[in-house]
Amino acid sequence: MLFEQASSESHVCDDEYTDMKLYFNTEDASQIAIGAFAMAMPIAFTQEAWDMALTLPWLNLLLFAVLSICFLSFYAYYSLFQGAVKNRVRSYVVRVGLAYAITLLVVALVLLALDKLPIMDDPMVAFRRLIIVSMPASIGAIIVESFDKE
Repeated sequence: MLFEQASSESHVCDDEYTDMKLYFNTEDASQIAIGAFAMAMPIAFTQEAWDMALTLPWLNLLLFAVLSICFLSFYAYYSLFQGAVKNRVRSYVVRVGLAYAITLLVVALVLLALDKLPIMDDPMVAFRRLIIVSMPASIGAIIVESFDKE
C-alpha cells in the first residue's frame, strides 16, 4: 500500500532506495513540515510579503503557485526518485501533492500565529499571503524531506 511504512527486511539491497519512495510515512510528513516551517518563518515575518499580497496581480500569484509546484516536482523527480518515475507515477504525484498540501498547512498556521492570516475578515488577502509565503517554504520542505534517506 502507498502509505504504509516499509519494513527494512522487505527490501532487496539494490532496490532499497527506489522501493522506499513508494511509501509516505509520518517521518516524511514531519520532515516536510519542519522544512516548510524553517523557510516560512523568515518570510512570514516580513512586511514586504504582507504588502505584496495586497498589490501583486492574480497572474503573478498563479505564477508563484505554478513555480512552487514545478520546483517541488523537479526536486522530487531528480533527488528523491532519481529520475525513476516511470513505474511509480502515482507515488510521485502523491508525494509532490502531499508536500505542497503540508506546506500550505504549515504556512497557514505560521501566518495565523502572527495574526497575518485574515481568513474571516479578508479571505482573498489570506489566500494571497498563503501563496506568497508557501513558495520558499515548499522548497525548504522538499529539501529537508530528502535529507534522511537510508
